Amino acid sequence: MHAGQMKLKDVDYYEDTPVPGLPQARADGRAASHKVSIAVHTRMEPLESEWRVLAAENINSLHQGYDWCRAWIDAYQRPLQIVEGRMDGAPAFILPLEIVRGKLFTKAEFIGAHHANINSGLMSQAFLDTATPQMMAAIGADIRDKITGADCIILNNMPGTWRGRPLPFSMLPQFENQNRAFQLPLKSTFAETLAQLNAKRRRKKYSVSHRRLEALGGYEHIFAETDAERHELLDLFFTQKAARLAEFGLPNTFACTKTRKFLHSAVVAPQTSSEFPLRMHAIRMTGGEFAGEVPAVAGLSRKGDHVIVQFCSIGSGPTTDASPGELLFHLMIEKYNSENVGLFDFGIGAMAFKSSWCTEETIQVNVTIPVTSLGRLAALKEEMATRLKTMIKQNPAVYSFVQKIRTRVSSSGDPTEAKGED
Repeated sequence: MHAGQMKLKDVDYYEDTPVPGLPQARADGRAASHKVSIAVHTRMEPLESEWRVLAAENINSLHQGYDWCRAWIDAYQRPLQIVEGRMDGAPAFILPLEIVRGKLFTKAEFIGAHHANINSGLMSQAFLDTATPQMMAAIGADIRDKITGADCIILNNMPGTWRGRPLPFSMLPQFENQNRAFQLPLKSTFAETLAQLNAKRRRKKYSVSHRRLEALGGYEHIFAETDAERHELLDLFFTQKAARLAEFGLPNTFACTKTRKFLHSAVVAPQTSSEFPLRMHAIRMTGGEFAGEVPAVAGLSRKGDHVIVQFCSIGSGPTTDASPGELLFHLMIEKYNSENVGLFDFGIGAMAFKSSWCTEETIQVNVTIPVTSLGRLAALKEEMATRLKTMIKQNPAVYSFVQKIRTRVSSSGDPTEAKGED
């Protein structure tokens, strides 16, 4: 038994066993049983080899990858509850959870949950093919009984359906998250990709931005290749984003020093052409009075055929009038369209520029599993707060007012510390 692991009893789950409140999953009447054992770890290291194998499955979110989670934990140093599931003796799933303490409740949630665009947990193909609502209800109950140090388990920002199929942990009782994710499928050629959109309008916007930046001295599309360049562009993003958010009176979610430390670790993590936790792209001016200036920056992650936009920013001044952000996205999508990427993901949150690029919206859901009596209140509070956020976001005037209040609150506190949410 590894250090930091609790040895637990194996449990038999039967796919044809009725679970109250859930429909039968097998319409053909076939029955199967699987022995599932669950262990909870307080350290990542004992699971590294199995973790990396599961993370390689295309359907699993890169936000639950080993290096991504390692960088986050090194920055935040929160207690861990890593749930490992084995089915018939083989690795089946890993739920990488951290303990987040709030004023009233303590939650076990996905590592780095609030800076993740899509969470899935890690699953083997065999588990993905086998999971049914009945099986997941039993597994959820077993996890609830084994988690320690938390009032409630919260699995948020999980796609209800992802890459054409339901995810196992989204089969648990859930409610819709206030945010959706926005994606653009990439076709065999860039021309085919643009044909899904208003191709004529997109090409016109590109031409206008291109001509304006050329008139200001010329530009180039770059991505950082050395560690020094990566850190430099990331720091520039922090500066640009802070200025832009302040201009609109919005809170800066990147002000926390721990979050910045995490991103600086991710940006220098090992990269390959098809796998990178964080890669910095930018538009850089090449001539004239603006030579060397960087009017637009973006940070992307890639896992297999899935690219996710983690963040983006634009600067200020004359070059901003050329819409360098739109130009950068055009160039990045064109680049990855030629590199076997199947899905260019703009991440969560509705914004006008995402709507102009994306043809798909992914509904995301939250699952809450009370662990203690107090956890029932935490789960209820989580659901009510999410529904309230959804209502607020549907009313632009109210949403603007709430954002101003959030800005005043965040500016009056210590922005260097991430605080748990109750």
